[in-house]
Amino acid sequence: MQILVSGSIAYDRIMPFPGRFADHIMPDKIHILNVCFLVNGVNEKFGGTAGNIAYTLRLLQEKPRILASVGGKDFANYDQWLDELEMDKTGIRIIPDELTASAYITTDQSDNQITGFNPAAMNHSSEYDFSTVATEDVLAVVAPGNLQDMAGYSRIYREKGVRYIFDPGQNIPAFSGEQMLEMLTGAEILISNDYELEMIMKNTGAGRDELLTRVKTIITTLGEQGCVVLDSGEETRLPAAKVSKVVDPTGAGDCFRAGLIKGLVDGRDVTEAAKVALTSAAYAVEHHGTQVHHFTVEEFWARYAENF
Repeated sequence: MQILVSGSIAYDRIMPFPGRFADHIMPDKIHILNVCFLVNGVNEKFGGTAGNIAYTLRLLQEKPRILASVGGKDFANYDQWLDELEMDKTGIRIIPDELTASAYITTDQSDNQITGFNPAAMNHSSEYDFSTVATEDVLAVVAPGNLQDMAGYSRIYREKGVRYIFDPGQNIPAFSGEQMLEMLTGAEILISNDYELEMIMKNTGAGRDELLTRVKTIITTLGEQGCVVLDSGEETRLPAAKVSKVVDPTGAGDCFRAGLIKGLVDGRDVTEAAKVALTSAAYAVEHHGTQVHHFTVEEFWARYAENF
């Protein structure tokens, strides 16, 4: 089955601060804030929603096609990484005079974060040509990325009858309630965490029952508490997979989505696919970075069997 993953490709540049932000920010002076944090270097990692989802799918022996825009000025390192993974890059658009999207994350010793995000090339649509995409044997995910792509691709999938997962994530505030309803209508699955689902319902004015008239299934992730699958009005709560240690939850959501897709393309129903997703998410939690975890297929399914 062809898997289309639209979203972002980005560098995560992580800067550890050997102190606590609270010791350098005076609450009574917050209106004239002017601080400088001397960090212990910069650790560059590969990230972005599309990149992260596609990475875990490759570990699961799938070959997804990434639909995203990147910057010609600095994409070379990421490009080499994708080649090492034997990733399908035919949907990636290179913007010659732009930088690739980047998140600059400063983290203190209390795990507080201050992040600056430069969308750069992500401001440009990936302009993927769907004329040759079949309507059958295709599963797509619309993840947070270029706003034009999120709106346009979800509409194209609906018109072509392509099964797609809608994942608005951190881009929820960028759309009106009307736009959000249009994008999710016709989706196979609406996926979000519990806070994001509340935002979607508030922005659209639609409760869960109304949303279920527009999408087949709603999956709500709950972090260490697992997830809830609401399918055809029937709610199923699933526990999180056991983790050896909690290192960093960043990227667990993208890992969850990759596992969900794997379960679906293998022909599992949505609840069983969610169990695959929960198994997948556990690997991300155990590592710093969103594309550093690793497993063999045998290790993965043994872990799945152990948990579910």
